[in-house]
Amino acid sequence: MAFPVDLRRCQVLGLAGTAFLALGGETAGALPVQDLFAPASVQAALGLVGVYFGVVLLIAAWVLLGRLVRGAHPPTPRSLLLVLAVWATPLLLAPPLFSRDVYSYLAQGAMVDAHMDVYTHGPAQLGGPLADEVAPVWQHTAAPYGPAFLALASVLSGLTRGQLPAGLLGMRLVALFGVALMAAALPRLARHSGADPAAALWLGALNPLVLLHLVAGAHNDAIMLGLLGLGLVAALGRWPLLGAVLVTLAALVKAPAALGLLAVVVLHVRSGRRPLRATVTTAAASAVTTVAATALAGTGYGWIRALDTPVSPHNWALTSLLGRATGALLDHLGSDLAPLAVPAWHVLGLTATAAAVLLIWLRLRPRPVYALGLSLLVVAVFGPAIRPWYILWGLFLIAAAAPSTSVRHRVAALAGVLALAVLPSGGSADVGQLVLAVCGGVLGVVVLWQAHLAAQAPAPGRTA
Repeated sequence: MAFPVDLRRCQVLGLAGTAFLALGGETAGALPVQDLFAPASVQAALGLVGVYFGVVLLIAAWVLLGRLVRGAHPPTPRSLLLVLAVWATPLLLAPPLFSRDVYSYLAQGAMVDAHMDVYTHGPAQLGGPLADEVAPVWQHTAAPYGPAFLALASVLSGLTRGQLPAGLLGMRLVALFGVALMAAALPRLARHSGADPAAALWLGALNPLVLLHLVAGAHNDAIMLGLLGLGLVAALGRWPLLGAVLVTLAALVKAPAALGLLAVVVLHVRSGRRPLRATVTTAAASAVTTVAATALAGTGYGWIRALDTPVSPHNWALTSLLGRATGALLDHLGSDLAPLAVPAWHVLGLTATAAAVLLIWLRLRPRPVYALGLSLLVVAVFGPAIRPWYILWGLFLIAAAAPSTSVRHRVAALAGVLALAVLPSGGSADVGQLVLAVCGGVLGVVVLWQAHLAAQAPAPGRTA
């Protein structure tokens, strides 16, 4: 007998998962410095176990929900949106999880509000309690974000007057708004691409990476993807220029979204415009939007220079890993070329990215949403730095436009694995923390297995 699945069970199981995430995060999350527990403390250990227990429950709920979506009587998109709201609710007031980036956002917003040049100075220039919350590796690093996001962060800084709890809540609400835009765009993009809107919502908005990193982590990738999705929806309709404006605003949050302008041009041409005119009008709308947003933000054009902001020296991007391995080998051989290994691999990665993106658009131009999703996935995988939530850049659009179920299954498997990849504190793991995380995950599997056995057991007074 199969494990019984219905929408209510999925809803409750996922809610239990995010509730454990929120509770565990109270002692093991990316807490403010003054509230941090020692990693070896009992509270931090229990919190870490609780977080990974919750992650496993959430992944299980998502997988079971996927079975319903593929079943004979799938839930409606409206029902799935309700599930998303229920799952996200415990995370609204939880501490930041899996990253300390939200503290950087708040510090950079305060710097813009104080008329400091965030593209020249790091948060250390701001000083004070807010800057102290930024991870040490980024204290002296210029902002890598565009003026649209920094203007938003500056407004939030002014509204909250630098108060940390209010700022964290504000950033999470911004992220939730971005996720809401993503969820609103997915069904429309799916219908245009001939895909199932419910399946698109399941993979693109309800997957664990969205809840763990865009909601719990309050990453600005949420507002980038929300604006990108909304811009594509506009371009699919009768408003290609509005689409160009929205996609440009997404790129002025984080630069990779600029690839969306390719999709806008293609969609503009498909609506009857000539290629040259479509390209010129899209470029003009993008340029006007860029000038206006930069002027309103008051940050200047330093964001162009900041596109090459240095990445963490120990990040686990493919090209960085290969660069460090090559450098270690050259160093072992006594070569003076060892320091050039990582930069060389980064250049190779960028070259491979450009070639792959060109090939994708040459082959998949009739499917611009899918081509854009694959292009953004390539940018994430072969870029000089990667984090689990970067995969969402491509996954979001692949969910809406993938041509086959097998593609969705592969992307879903990748999302499930990456959901387990980062500690809730956002820091690096030692052996003890890895053991605790595994214990939490195993405990979740055991509980789910016991529930499965209980569901298979015959009712009292009946034979199996």
